[in-house]
Parts: sequence; C-alpha cells; structure tokens
Amino acid sequence: MNPEPIVVMCAVGGRDEAAAIARMLVENRLAACVQAMPIESWYRWDGAVQNDSEVMLHIKTVKSRFAALCEAIGALHSYDVPEILALPVTDVSPPYLDWMRDAVG
Repeated sequence: MNPEPIVVMCAVGGRDEAAAIARMLVENRLAACVQAMPIESWYRWDGAVQNDSEVMLHIKTVKSRFAALCEAIGALHSYDVPEILALPVTDVSPPYLDWMRDAVG
C-alpha cells in the first residue's frame, strides 16, 4: 500500500515555537518537510475579533501519520485550540512523492 500524501497547515505563535515543532516532526519522521512563513491572522476568540502575527507551518506528510502528528503538535503547541488542518494532495511529481514517503517511512 502506498501512503496517501497530505499537506497539513498549522498556525503557531512565533518563530521559536515554529522551529521547535518543525524540528520535532521531521526528527520523529512524522513529516518529510516543514516550511514556516510569517502570516497575519484575524479570528474570533472569547467572543471578540482578534488580530495577531503568527507563523504558518506547511507540513508535508502522509495521511497515515496524521493522528500521531496531531498528538505531537498538541504536546508542544502554545494554543488552547491549535489549528491543524489536513489538505489532500491531488497531484505530485513521482520523484517528490517517493522522497516524501521514504522520509516518513
């Protein structure tokens, strides 16, 4: 069976937290690659509209690793309710997919 590729999005509170989560995911083979980029977010929390600078993680992994990935992120994440969204990958180059599956294998 070939594991199904997914991209997981996860917003975190800052660069240090992003680095800690990214390193842990890759070291534990829960992700093949994690990219971090600064973002600005608007959202409703505790009944009010909030606005914060955050770091968005794009996590390349496979669907079979999603539950363990969620648990691992939850152990390090500073938010009460972390954003952890999995998106299906509909197309990917065969060499990249092979590398990705090997990296999390």
